[in-house]
Amino acid sequence: MMLRLKDKVAIITGAANGIGREEALLFAKNGAKVVVTDIDEAGLVETVESIKKLSGQVIGIKQDVSLEEDWQEVISQTESEFGQLDILLNNAAILSRNGLAKTSMEEFLKIQSINSTGTFLGMKYGAALIKKTSGKGSIINTSSGSGLVGSPGSTAYHASKGAVRLMTKSAAIELAKDFIRVNSIHPGVIESAMSGGKDGEHPLKDKIPWPGLGKPIDIAYGALYLASDESRYVTGSELVIDGGYTAQ
Repeated sequence: MMLRLKDKVAIITGAANGIGREEALLFAKNGAKVVVTDIDEAGLVETVESIKKLSGQVIGIKQDVSLEEDWQEVISQTESEFGQLDILLNNAAILSRNGLAKTSMEEFLKIQSINSTGTFLGMKYGAALIKKTSGKGSIINTSSGSGLVGSPGSTAYHASKGAVRLMTKSAAIELAKDFIRVNSIHPGVIESAMSGGKDGEHPLKDKIPWPGLGKPIDIAYGALYLASDESRYVTGSELVIDGGYTAQ
């Protein structure tokens, strides 16, 4: 078996469940040393134990991605434990469908702080460690189909994911000279706790051209490609994995 991430170190946020956990497991299977973070400590422990069962090298760190001091601690522990950083996967996010009228200012700002600010801070501190220790690397930001097209009821979420999309492009231009690639992934409706897809059912199911919903592993394989050297000339791009939803 070819280990596509052999000798690489990856930070993956939001790794306590769903897409983030699947990405962490797949990265570990492909030879990466993995730093997994989340605010959900119980879920994080499960992810860490699952990776250890694969004989993977992993550390788990409780993190609120909206806090600068938490990012500084994650970066410090990563360097101390593994001595380098090659891959940063900004995956942590929250979703609300309360609608424009019912979304409070507090809720709007919370969504921006985790989805947008968390991504900004990750890129800022992650890029610095990649430059310092590896000399090249890959940053992958999880946006959404909601970062490309609109839908009713999720204005705050759309705002945050649209911001992730364009921050990605700006950072890709800025960091290209440092051989750091920056790309965004845009999942569609996935069978996960956050999206609400379960047992193959979701309110948007009939609007997706491809039969059935996506699964976390579908997103994980896209992240694996962007993390690997196979995508060495890919930066500033949008990888849409949505069963054709945004093609309409």
